[in-house]
Amino acid sequence: MHTTASIVDFSAPLAGPALPPRSRERFAARALPDTAGERLNARDGRPLRLRTIQPNDVAALQRCFRRLSPEDIRRRFLHAMSDLPAPMARRLCQIDPSRETALVLMDDAVVPAEIRGVGRIFVDEPTDSAEFSVLVEQQWSRLGLGAALMQRLVDDSRRRGLSELWGYVLLENRPMLDLCRELGFERQLLPSEPGTARVSLRLR
Repeated sequence: MHTTASIVDFSAPLAGPALPPRSRERFAARALPDTAGERLNARDGRPLRLRTIQPNDVAALQRCFRRLSPEDIRRRFLHAMSDLPAPMARRLCQIDPSRETALVLMDDAVVPAEIRGVGRIFVDEPTDSAEFSVLVEQQWSRLGLGAALMQRLVDDSRRRGLSELWGYVLLENRPMLDLCRELGFERQLLPSEPGTARVSLRLR
């Protein structure tokens, strides 16, 4: 099952992990965090660890899904889902690095550690582009985390030499639309899908 790039209502523009000034340097390629990860703080000071997703994250990803509200799930998957089936969770945790990037924000303050946010790109080689998706748990939203994930996905797409990064966003999701605008994304309404916009960023 393909998961769309519809985006949950995340952070407003930043204070915490701040967005760099709008410039070419803003999109300079950076190495992705390894399995050990790197530390960052949410806007309210709570610490998290940003790292690449791992095959053994299946249970944590399923627990994260269970904490989502029905509205969050609808915005992320564009249809209702009551659970994240194990085969789908395994597929989301066992990525092909040549075509996908998946980053998770880990909360190590609890045991077992929990996933509080996920950012992904899926590369479409024929169009030299990638579709993105971002998810942040509701209790961790509006803390700069969605923006931090988005910036890393932009960086990774540029590192890969792609020409475009794009995704679908519900028009009701104003914070995400605002963030995409600040990052330079263009918005296109979809007559065939009322209430949904396609946002895209030219990378070169």
